[in-house]
Amino acid sequence: MSEIKKEYDVIIVGGGPAGLSAGIYTARARLASLLIERGAIGGQIVNSLAVENYPGFAEAVSGIDLTQAMHQQATGFGLTTVYADVTGIKPSGKKQIVSTSEGHYTAGAVILAGGSERQKLGIPGEAEYTGKGVSYCATCDGAFFQDRDVAVVGGGNAAITEAIELTKFARKITVVHRRDELRATRILQEKAFSGKKIEFLWDSVLTAITGDAFVEGITVSNVKTKKETRLPVAGVFMAVGFKPNTGYLRGVVELDELGTVIVNERMETSAPGIFAAGDIRSQSIRQVVSATGDGAVAAISAEKYLGK
Repeated sequence: MSEIKKEYDVIIVGGGPAGLSAGIYTARARLASLLIERGAIGGQIVNSLAVENYPGFAEAVSGIDLTQAMHQQATGFGLTTVYADVTGIKPSGKKQIVSTSEGHYTAGAVILAGGSERQKLGIPGEAEYTGKGVSYCATCDGAFFQDRDVAVVGGGNAAITEAIELTKFARKITVVHRRDELRATRILQEKAFSGKKIEFLWDSVLTAITGDAFVEGITVSNVKTKKETRLPVAGVFMAVGFKPNTGYLRGVVELDELGTVIVNERMETSAPGIFAAGDIRSQSIRQVVSATGDGAVAAISAEKYLGK
């Protein structure tokens, strides 16, 4: 193993709301704190243009603005940020060695807040046309489909939020859902059902994405009748769930059958000195406000652990 780059009291893995909240609390407690983020600060919520249910904001705030404000606050208290991929965590005495693409760091406590990423279906054409009509972010790519027909796959909050966002650009949005009713919250359903551009293809699953240089259509199968239908679209937006970013944690902490980190009410994992918060942990409700609460609990638990 190469030389340890630097030692900290706490290392936080992930720069979404959970990690940022943890960073605010640990840095404010005067613990030497390092946040490691592999991409952009903010996590999945940066794809949301309007967060309407975060306490204290009467007007909607964008995910980017909200998390940037959190990061600035944490930085002001002394949080250090490094951009790197975390590849492993290994105990060394009373410390934890965190290996990254930029070297190794060590800390007395680690808070896992790496969140999750969009689940892929693995169907024919999905990988081939990613970036060529297949997208996982309407906020990022919606403008490319001005006055064109697109499909959204899924029926939860993420899918319906994507569909609503796409009404700003697309001519028609077809929501493909495997059930005969949505799982999204009532307020999102009301917005979607009242939108003249949004149509629904119930009891259906996506089986293939086709095209030439770019997406030209999709094939869907009715789960009840098994009838296949081809739908001409220029874009396909996937929103079929999330996969926790825990691949490097197998054998480090206990995971459940979904791959999320098992924690107790203090956000403690099965490994002493390692905590977890936000979407990466078991039983998460996947809301910004709960992620920030998790981060605060994990930070306070880590402070108490280090005090021992």
